[in-house]
Amino acid sequence: MTSPRGLLSASLTALQEFTSSQASLRIIQTISHSNTAPPGPPSTIFVLDSSFNPPTQAHLRLASSALRSQSASPTNRINRPTTTRLLLLLATQNADKAPKPAAFEQRLTMMSLLAQDILDVVPQDSEVAIDIGLTKLPYFVGKAKAIAENAAYSVSGKEEPVRQVHLVGFDTLIRILDTKYYPPEHTLEPLGELFKWHALRVMFRPDDGWGGKGEQGRYVEELRSGGREHEGGKREWAERIEMVEGSRDGEEAVSSTKAREAAERGDRTLVGELCTRAVAEWITSEGLYVESQ
Repeated sequence: MTSPRGLLSASLTALQEFTSSQASLRIIQTISHSNTAPPGPPSTIFVLDSSFNPPTQAHLRLASSALRSQSASPTNRINRPTTTRLLLLLATQNADKAPKPAAFEQRLTMMSLLAQDILDVVPQDSEVAIDIGLTKLPYFVGKAKAIAENAAYSVSGKEEPVRQVHLVGFDTLIRILDTKYYPPEHTLEPLGELFKWHALRVMFRPDDGWGGKGEQGRYVEELRSGGREHEGGKREWAERIEMVEGSRDGEEAVSSTKAREAAERGDRTLVGELCTRAVAEWITSEGLYVESQ
């Protein structure tokens, strides 16, 4: 694997080239167990779209649990090798967050380190490839469309797109189903195409200001029972939303905010608990977040 310092240099170059291009989405790196190019379009794309500021154990858990569930499915056990891809996607424009305090090239470097950590905990015979991607699109629906149209994921002559499963926390689900992101009508109708072809795998976030599991589960049940129809939300969309375990009962929630705050205080032990080892070591060696405000 390329050294972290080499990853940083490559990340900066890729970022500059992407920023100056007309592309709305670009895959800048692919990492796999075999270090060979994927054989063709995948059957499923897991998408982890985040600010990665920094990547944490929560990102690792969300991604690795999804990949394990895919490799353990009866279909994949019969039809090996699988053609599953994981896309770690960073938006250079975000609908809610300004690009601080870690520079984008630092985040891309940490995403590459996270990708290797993910590969280390998934079955080596699963033939998983992990893509590192950049997008200029701030909104969820636009990103999903750009992914479907990307040459790495499209199938020539096939009308329906490759299935995407977006890996999100409960807080992101709230934003996806918030009408304020869908002007000018401000309804949920633009999500129709997304839920027609794709799905969400949502991690519970109990004890993190979002209520307990029961309350979070009821949020999806409201959609299922027709409680969002007046906003354009469809009952059947709930069938495309899978709620999965996040932190264990009694376990403190992990977040990028907590990791940044720990780094700012110089609490290396806590940073090491909240982030994977390679990411934590990079944060410490680079002095990231120490002077964040």
